[in-house]
Amino acid sequence: MKSISNGTLKIALAVALITLIVYLQALTCGFVLWDDPDYILYNTAIRHLDWNLLVAAFTKPTVSFWMPLTSISFAIDYRFWGLEPIGYHLTNILLHAINSFLVVLIADRLFWKRLEEYAPSEHQHLRPGMLLLAGLLFGIHPLRVESVAWVTERKDVLNGLFSLGAILCYLRYAQVKEGVEKGNATRAYLFSLVLFILSLMAKSVSVVLPAMLLVADWYPLGRMRKGKLLRIMAEKVPYLIIAAAMTFVTIIMADDIMVPGSELSYGLRGIIAGNGLFEYGRLLLWPVGILPFYVLPKTIPYVFAVKTAAAAVFSCYCIYLGRKRHWVLATWLAFVLPLLPVLGFTQNGEQAFAARFTYLPAVFPSIVAAAAITMAFTKARRTTNRYVPYLVVVPLAFLLLFYAGTTLRLINVWKNTGTLWSRVIDGQPIGRAYKDRGAYYLTTGNYPAAIYDLTTAIDIATNAGLLDIYNVYALRGDALSHAGRYEEAVNDFNVAIAMSPRPVYFYHRGLALKAWGRLKEANNDFERAGNERGAIDW
Repeated sequence: MKSISNGTLKIALAVALITLIVYLQALTCGFVLWDDPDYILYNTAIRHLDWNLLVAAFTKPTVSFWMPLTSISFAIDYRFWGLEPIGYHLTNILLHAINSFLVVLIADRLFWKRLEEYAPSEHQHLRPGMLLLAGLLFGIHPLRVESVAWVTERKDVLNGLFSLGAILCYLRYAQVKEGVEKGNATRAYLFSLVLFILSLMAKSVSVVLPAMLLVADWYPLGRMRKGKLLRIMAEKVPYLIIAAAMTFVTIIMADDIMVPGSELSYGLRGIIAGNGLFEYGRLLLWPVGILPFYVLPKTIPYVFAVKTAAAAVFSCYCIYLGRKRHWVLATWLAFVLPLLPVLGFTQNGEQAFAARFTYLPAVFPSIVAAAAITMAFTKARRTTNRYVPYLVVVPLAFLLLFYAGTTLRLINVWKNTGTLWSRVIDGQPIGRAYKDRGAYYLTTGNYPAAIYDLTTAIDIATNAGLLDIYNVYALRGDALSHAGRYEEAVNDFNVAIAMSPRPVYFYHRGLALKAWGRLKEANNDFERAGNERGAIDW
């Protein structure tokens, strides 16, 4: 009979504590002016934790997606912290630490039997090390930073909490059904189903969970035996119905941000998806050069096709190996399946891929890697001097220290909007990064830096043939006005107004004209601005 031992709980708590300590630095981060305003800063709905919020959360999309539990969690934070970012970051960190705890419990349920069969005499000795490694490979991996240190990605860690809980309950259900342990199988199944529903209410990415559970049924649970396949498929029907409904809701609500087929062919979508899959795998194995924003080029380069071909060849190789080495194919499937909703097939926005999308896909590979290392260690002890395999502990320790150090460094990227876009510029000097960093410098009063960045953004956009950059001209005009360069400011506002005569542009041009001493023209602009007296929205 299998039960969660005190030793396993201690290992899980140790992993959660280490993860918590590594991420405490995120408490010094603020909000960033990228989605945080839409979800929190300017989202007045979360400022009242009442019935109206519940109705709005469940009946209206949040930034084009249905995620009621994420909105409610922000409202709870606002109730305690107002707009102080430390509380929001603390919630993200705690949720991630709990998720790392759950990964250890999942690892214990998935591989305890196989480890016991592989090394019965050493099982109790090896098990703590395997569980500790599995939890840390997931918890402190640098790819987790974006999901934890960016407040907006509450949806990742909250979805992770319920998704991992659903997996854990399903594993208990499966093991009770198989007679591995005693308990109430129906209750465990219902708990798993409810947690699955809750995960979708945090973020719809877990719609693929039924397929992931089928993979686990095949390997390592070994439930896909003759005569049981229909029963196992029937178990997934409720999950599939719920997943289909959520997929329909997501497609309807997110239609306005999806790139239409007329702009991006299915062939190009496939190449973008293949490139993303290649990069996710590379960054999982070698997390170097992680950026907050990977822009999708206007013209898809040939290297994307090469990476797509490499990902396809590797997938075929995994299928080939999977005939005898089930763990290889199962690991690849468990990695790819939760990536499907966020690959280029359903391209939205201008990102080619993003580190945060690896949150759920990284769970099973982390566990399998820990189990594989443990079994290789056991085999080496049997075939060499029993002390030689312990040398592997040194590179593993260095690997975990490398992860922790890289994670700490990447957390600093999310300190503020300036550090965020500076990191992007270091890796990809794109106009979007210069524009947003320039706007941030404008709000913080660093007008010379703002003028430089906004000028660079205009130059990049002009060279690329982009014409709808009126707001960048207006922002630079505002920076020039604050810097006392009123004539240049008015010229920029003239360009912005010629492109898009927004009332707020007239108001800010009026301020520049007034400071320049041209009061009559300034008053004319104030009249044309009407009641508009706000800042330029960027």
